Amino acid sequence: MNTLAVKDWLFRNSTILMLCVILLLFGAFFWWLNNPALEHLFIVTCITLIFVMGFQLFMGNSGILAWSYIGFVGIGAFVSAICSMTPQLKQMSVPIMYPWLQNIHMPLPLALLVGALFSALIAAIVVWPIMRLTGAVGVITHFALLIVINVLLVQWAQVTNGPRNFTVGMRPLVGFWTVLISALVIMVFVYFFKQSSLGLRLRASRDDRFSASTSGVNVVAVRYFAFIISCAIGAYGGGLMAHFIMDFTGHTFYMAEFFVILSMIVIGGPMSVSGVFFGLILVAAGRYGLRQFEPFMTGYGFNMTGTTEIILSILMILFLIWKPYGISGGKEFGLETIQGWLKPLKKGA
Repeated sequence: MNTLAVKDWLFRNSTILMLCVILLLFGAFFWWLNNPALEHLFIVTCITLIFVMGFQLFMGNSGILAWSYIGFVGIGAFVSAICSMTPQLKQMSVPIMYPWLQNIHMPLPLALLVGALFSALIAAIVVWPIMRLTGAVGVITHFALLIVINVLLVQWAQVTNGPRNFTVGMRPLVGFWTVLISALVIMVFVYFFKQSSLGLRLRASRDDRFSASTSGVNVVAVRYFAFIISCAIGAYGGGLMAHFIMDFTGHTFYMAEFFVILSMIVIGGPMSVSGVFFGLILVAAGRYGLRQFEPFMTGYGFNMTGTTEIILSILMILFLIWKPYGISGGKEFGLETIQGWLKPLKKGA
């Protein structure tokens, strides 16, 4: 009986097991190559995976395009950086920082946690009224909140050094395996959140808000708590990014970064964790290839600057028109999917 239960559990959760194996294989391969440039690419991709998973947790299950998400990622990045930096480094990087902030110094793991929790706290304070809004009104309100957050991050010189670069240090403070393990843990969490009671109620509110309400689902509350969790995940990823690139501004976590996240979700399929995962791989690989192609063509007299963004935009438009549920079709990829592919082959045999 126990063996059957284990087999049943493995079959039902084959999706997340496969995704973890694929990510680990990619990690082992890039680690084996021992190429600093490719390791850098993999680390950035894993951090982006955390951003995408955090956003999928809310958008994929609620159907709400929350533009403000990337703003809370930026809050987590700055807070974790401020908490981890030594007073001497803060004095050099941000000379006009408030004295009470300059004296804060924490170990990096604690700083990442504080950044995530602080961002979640700010989200908890400001987003309750927004969760009552739906449709275009809700999207516009989230966009307005993103602008407010970005202006604060870019202009609050005593905290973020204003529009100037915020320098955390001289070398990356997070490494290959730290980022890989973080991405694995968060991906597993987001997958099982989807299967949880809160995830099911959130999806019910996405599919039919009024039917969900009449069935006893507190639509505002489930959206509220899901968005807070989403912001905490994104802010943790923002902290990792801040301690890896070591030099950033408020604009680092704004429209350009959000556009990349959104393209990965649209192409992969927002309703599926596995779809988002494969969407990230496709977009990350495509962006890397196009980035290498742009300077190559520029050397032959063709100005290809911006080609990557143009192609991504066209792909998003095409997917939204002809494949609105992305490459996954809104479904998870697992053993059941593989069995469905093999059925025609078995019948033919």
